[in-house]
Amino acid sequence: MSTEHGPGADGPDEDGLTADEGVRTMLLLMPRLVGRAKRTPVPEALRSLDLAPRHLSLLAFLLFEGPLTVNALAARLELAPTTVSLMVGELSQKGVVDRGEDPADRRRTIVSLAEANRQAVDDWLAVGARAWRTALEPLSPAERRTVVETLLTYEREVAREG
Repeated sequence: MSTEHGPGADGPDEDGLTADEGVRTMLLLMPRLVGRAKRTPVPEALRSLDLAPRHLSLLAFLLFEGPLTVNALAARLELAPTTVSLMVGELSQKGVVDRGEDPADRRRTIVSLAEANRQAVDDWLAVGARAWRTALEPLSPAERRTVVETLLTYEREVAREG
């Protein structure tokens, strides 16, 4: 496997890290990060509900943005509406989310976090939020933007290659 192409591949840049050194470091780091994220324990209040990390993104959107339609959730999660509808149905049966009629359009379903589980979902997200805050707080706003844009570019490129 060669990682030698593009600017910065031959010599260190002004911060002392070549592109190849950065690629190598990230290839070794990413599996550890993903593994740690997957091992984030589900809060006791939600443990018996057999939730998985795949549910966390859906619940995070509802926590941060409030009630959303299934189509809006699907767009944010970059999943098919039928897949999200199935997830919502599963979570609704477990009492984690509530489904209601959209007062503006009774054909649409509005999904919200069940109030009884709001704190548990917040607790589940808190571990990652604290870690990201520790990592991002010392950076300037421009550096934070670079970190976020770098991760988004990585995600986009992996999806394109896959």
